[in-house]
Formats: sequence, structure tokens, C-alpha cells
Amino acid sequence: MTDSSGSSVSSKSAVSAVSAEGRTVFLLAHTGRPAAIRSAELVVKGLLRCGLGVRVFAHEAVDLPLPSEVELVTESTPGVLDGCELLIVLGGDGTLLRGAELARASGVPMLGVNLGRVGFLAEAERDDLDRVVDRVVTRAYEVEERMTLDVIVRTNGDVVHRDWALNEAAVQKVSPERMLEVVLEIDGRPVSGFGCDGIVCATPTGSTAYAFSAGGPVVWPEVEALLMVPISAHALFAKPLVTSPTSVLAVEVQTGTPHGVLWCDGRRMLELPAGARVEVRRGAVPVRLARLHHASFTDRLVAKFALPVSGWRGAPH
Repeated sequence: MTDSSGSSVSSKSAVSAVSAEGRTVFLLAHTGRPAAIRSAELVVKGLLRCGLGVRVFAHEAVDLPLPSEVELVTESTPGVLDGCELLIVLGGDGTLLRGAELARASGVPMLGVNLGRVGFLAEAERDDLDRVVDRVVTRAYEVEERMTLDVIVRTNGDVVHRDWALNEAAVQKVSPERMLEVVLEIDGRPVSGFGCDGIVCATPTGSTAYAFSAGGPVVWPEVEALLMVPISAHALFAKPLVTSPTSVLAVEVQTGTPHGVLWCDGRRMLELPAGARVEVRRGAVPVRLARLHHASFTDRLVAKFALPVSGWRGAPH
């Protein structure tokens, strides 16, 4: 097993070998859920008992029964994760994506504990809290980088907005009774134009999120690629497209159509006037995720979607 710095750690002697002095972990929780409040209390007490410092947002601490030694910070404070070696996130997909924003900005790895339904970004479930604390204390985890998207919006040729996404950047219609007319472009060349409910541009990480719901393919995380998935397109050719990670994807909102809207990870929204152009490329800054085990993505996919695999016999020995 290797730790976050790549050093070898023995699972049997790690507790005594790893010093907790001066180490701090940031905890982010969906405090609107009773399960998250109970889970946060267990994690905080476990970390403090082992000598690690814990930092949380002050507005979340109001809802959490936390010991006085927990460090409180305001969300508007620059560098809220400075000095933290790990960000532990307790919650569903929305809370995990909020944590991803902090992880990307700081470079601190994020360890997600799923308290929601699917939670592909999470590494553990609520029943694994004791193991999570033990792995954090002993630094018995690895860190992997996930591709992100950089998003540019232009109007009349001028850049009017910049954003990013871990899962997807989605261009969608606003008016329910009228389609959004768009033209798709890849690497500076037009591909097709049609009316639709929207277009999802996604990473492999996002292939199991909105892009999946729109009929896109599931892409294994280690595959480097970009996805472009139409939503309810009125066209003969409106298939999901998988491109090179170096490609530049563009969605042009036609001038004669109602305005649209851009959603990045379903969290940040921007209105798109007719004639707007959205460009999506591989992000310059990845999100770092902490991993506790080496379970294959195939097993994760089967477990998260409860896929039927009874009758499987495996390859002959």
C-alpha cells in the first residue's frame, strides 16, 4: 500500500509508524441530513482521538455536536484548506461536487463518503466510517487525478465567461415548449446542427452522471476522452460522440432560437443569449481523489447500479 506521497506503508504497523502531530483534515458535510450529522460526529471524534486536527466551516458547525478543539473557518476565507492534507466529504452527489470545487482550488485530495443514492465520486459508504478514520490516520490511501473541463463562453467573438466542471458542462433549453437550435463543432469543424433539449459535454468521470441519463456511454475513468451527448435531439444523426482528450468541443446557439442556459456540474449557471458559443476542452487543473482500495471500476459499476450478474461463471482456469 502507498500513501498520498507515494511512500510505502505497512498496514500492520502503520498506526504506530505514522505521526499524527501537526496533521489536519478538513471535514465537509451535508448538515441538512441527520445521517450526515451522526456520521460527522463519529469521524471527528475518531480523528481527534488519534491526534489529528479537524477543521470545518463555522456555519456547518452550528448543526454539528463538535468538540471545542475543532477549528472553525468561514467559507469566504481565502485558503480555507491551507495546511490540510485531506478533505473528507460526507453526503450525496451534490455535496461531493461542492467538495470537488474546494479540492480543485486547493489541490488537496478529496475522500468522499456516500450518504446519498449512487455516489460514483465517493470512495466509501456510511457503514465504512471506522475504516475511513483508520485509513486516514495511517495514511493508507492512494491519490488519483481525475480529468476536468475548462469552459469558455463567447458572444460576438468576445470571451464573456470562464468556468470549469468535473462531471459535465451542459447547454440546455430554457423554454419548455421550444427546442434549442444548436450547431456542434469538434476541433474547428462543424459536425451537425439540430433542435434539441440540450447538449452534454462530459468527462469520463461524468459519463455515469448526466451524460449517462441522456443516453451516453459509460467510460472507464482511466480512459482519457471527452464526450458530447445530445439530449432529445430531433435529427437522424444525433449519436453520442467520444473524442480525443486534446479535442476542443463547441456548441453554438443559433441566432433564431430562444436563449439557453449553461450548467457546470449542475451547480453553476449562466444564461446563454441566442448566438452564444460554448467551448469545452480538457481542464488544466485536475481534481485529486483519495482512494482506499483497488476495487475495479467494473465492480463499482455493478454495485452502484445493482446490475444483474447472477449466472456469471468467469473465465475457465
